[in-house]
Amino acid sequence: MKKILLAVSTVALLGLSAQASAGNLKVGKKIYDRAFGRGCGACHDIASNPQLVALIKSGDLTKANFSTTLKEGKNGMPKAVDAIMAVGPVKKAGLSEDEAIDAVWSYLSQ
Repeated sequence: MKKILLAVSTVALLGLSAQASAGNLKVGKKIYDRAFGRGCGACHDIASNPQLVALIKSGDLTKANFSTTLKEGKNGMPKAVDAIMAVGPVKKAGLSEDEAIDAVWSYLSQ
């Protein structure tokens, strides 16, 4: 009986985890589309600026550096964490700063 309960609990947790992951991808997309009112792509989809997806996929941009840049800014990139936290779906989901940054990272990394 204990093994069955453990198996059911594990399946339920995996299901919730997958559901949360899909939800975070959606929130990550909303952040990318809406931060700063015009979205991250307003700058990062322009050839002369850092191409986030390419940098992530090549391994040239680590999650730690991504997070630090969003929190502290870098060169022409302003601090973005306040703009991220102001996005409606972030507020609705009740995400912390790190969870919101993880959501954007997950969206860009897929």
